[in-house]
Amino acid sequence: MNVLLAGGAGYIGSHTCVELISAGHDVVIADNFSNSCPVAVERVEELTGRKIPLYEADVCDRDAVEKIFSENKIDAVIHFAGLKAVGESCEKPVEYYRNNIDSTLTLLEVMKKHGVNNFIFSSSATVYGTPETVPLVETMPKGSPTNPYGWTKFMMEQILTDTANANPDMSVVLLRYFNPIGAHESGRIGEDPNGIPNNLMPYITQVAAGRLKCLGVFGNDYPTHDGTGVRDYIHVVDLAKGHVKAIDYADAHKGTEIFNLGTGVGYSVLDIVKTFSKVNNVEIPYQIKPRRAGDIAECYADPTKAKEVLGWTAEKTLEDMCRDSWNWQKNNPKGYEE
Repeated sequence: MNVLLAGGAGYIGSHTCVELISAGHDVVIADNFSNSCPVAVERVEELTGRKIPLYEADVCDRDAVEKIFSENKIDAVIHFAGLKAVGESCEKPVEYYRNNIDSTLTLLEVMKKHGVNNFIFSSSATVYGTPETVPLVETMPKGSPTNPYGWTKFMMEQILTDTANANPDMSVVLLRYFNPIGAHESGRIGEDPNGIPNNLMPYITQVAAGRLKCLGVFGNDYPTHDGTGVRDYIHVVDLAKGHVKAIDYADAHKGTEIFNLGTGVGYSVLDIVKTFSKVNNVEIPYQIKPRRAGDIAECYADPTKAKEVLGWTAEKTLEDMCRDSWNWQKNNPKGYEE
């Protein structure tokens, strides 16, 4: 299939691009580089030996999206082009609603015009809100997300479900990500956020590389084994392989299907810090800070459905995630900036 990756130059998009090409698919990338870099696409080309059609475009821009669909035969869309920082979404809610929902609507409108009916969506565990129990299962009712980022994912899932209900030819796969970390084992692509990182692992790697002085740990008074927040961390390459399985599934099924993409194991912030230090022999100084707005105590997946229906399971360990994250950062201390 020829797959359009909206936001394909980003962290998850670039890794998914590698896995799709490895599985025999063709890809087209659209990205406005607001939190990514064209060098990532060059590195993907280097890893895959393929030239990738790349459009510098905002997928909220209907004319730009129309141009992509007119110039390429697109069979499926994977939508990664969302703003994604929980804390920032609390400070900039309008920006999050505008970008994340507009981009989805624009893609759907242009897809309809061109008869494209396969849509894979980067959703999030945040749609479960503050769960009463863990692990989280797809059949649980969606909760009330604790931040605008989560609400955008919640709303986009509804928009996509309604669209599939109205169009019997439509296939929508909602992939609820847990917490992707790690990097391609080559060390050529990885997570390179603009500015100060909002996510844990790039902050740790930048402290390890000397770019930042100290890790801030937000809250040590949660009801968890060490008081710090517990999440389901998944290697980005495992996550990327889940998208390949989702593309194959969408090609053979109609309607809407939801899958958790996680490992099923929860690790705390301090578990990550200690494992990173042990595996890489690098000390990470950290400071306990107040809780961050919109965070919950613990969140991890029940990934059974993805295993049974997609034939997908996460294979890489926390040690692999920590090793690959550091391999990326130490070989690219300034990220993609040469």
